[in-house]
Amino acid sequence: MLCFCSMITAGATTVEPISSNTQEITVSTALGDLPCKSAILMDATTGQVLFEQNPDEALPPASVTKVMTLLLVMEAIDSGKLSLGDMVSVSAHAASMGGSQVYLKEGETMSVEEMLKCVIIASANDCAVALAEHVAGSEEAFVAAMNARAVALGMKNTHFENTNGLDDTATNHVTSARDIAIMSRALVAHEKILEYSGIWMDTIRDGTFGLTNTNRLVRFYRGCTGLKTGSTARAKFCISATAERDGLSLICVIMAADTRDERNNTAAKLLDYGFATYSTYRAKEGSITLPVQGGLKPTCALTFDAFAATVEKGASGNVSATTELPESLTAPVAAGDKIGRVVYMLDGREIGSVPVIATENIDKIGFGALFWRVLQQFLLL
Repeated sequence: MLCFCSMITAGATTVEPISSNTQEITVSTALGDLPCKSAILMDATTGQVLFEQNPDEALPPASVTKVMTLLLVMEAIDSGKLSLGDMVSVSAHAASMGGSQVYLKEGETMSVEEMLKCVIIASANDCAVALAEHVAGSEEAFVAAMNARAVALGMKNTHFENTNGLDDTATNHVTSARDIAIMSRALVAHEKILEYSGIWMDTIRDGTFGLTNTNRLVRFYRGCTGLKTGSTARAKFCISATAERDGLSLICVIMAADTRDERNNTAAKLLDYGFATYSTYRAKEGSITLPVQGGLKPTCALTFDAFAATVEKGASGNVSATTELPESLTAPVAAGDKIGRVVYMLDGREIGSVPVIATENIDKIGFGALFWRVLQQFLLL
């Protein structure tokens, strides 16, 4: 039998990604048609979509491609395969890249950190290729890893042919606004990226070469934290922009706007809408103890993860949380067993839940242990 009670103990404040069983909110159409071919607005914390316009059409992304390139580099750093201080030697192929670049020379060496800054801030095509070759041995091998990672992330309308988005010779280098938001969300989980992408101006080569951020929103939009712009004749003007205000983190993707200003203004309008309309409800992780029948220990410790959900602004105070748990457990209990769940409700509807998990093994009590327990109780009388 399940009992319903409020949460018992709150713990740390770390917020994990929202669970897959969280109820979807209604995607807004309040803004009408935006002056671009495709757009999406996503809560970076929860992954919930707040606005969409033609979000799944596969389109050329130009340099927004580099979101995936950067993600794989950051994951290589996380795995220990790469470090920020490693020196990267530039190949003839990397040095031959056109478009936005920092004019690498064949044989030149530059640190991973400086190359990351060049890719993020100045959208350097040459550095994107040099990093890819350093990580995977060749650009082709790296592109194969990009496509595999896209599949793993659930990006359904994406196919990469290179690391930087140059599309003058590409035949099927495409992704969608939704897929860009998905990989952007994965990328901004790496805090170092936002540290770099929020820089307006910087230098490399001991201060002799200047970098200026291609994302003007970093300077002119309050709360903008990055992330990546792109433009080619085929892709037109694209952006994946991230911003944070009052604890709400948003990802806005605009694809195929006609001009740079139209792209930036549309992104700002969409972000303004998100901040004016929504907030992120957060609940802390916590712990619960339940009695155990027939176990070597009389109680079992349980935990539940932090929770986040996107709600309309001002509604966070109306969210309630209850636990669905049995009154007691029966041994044996294994660490990792799902015992119940914490359910979050808003205005009578469930907006999500997190499982309550046993954190320890409780073996079933044997005859000898049971006899000794009874004897102890008798002797205490």
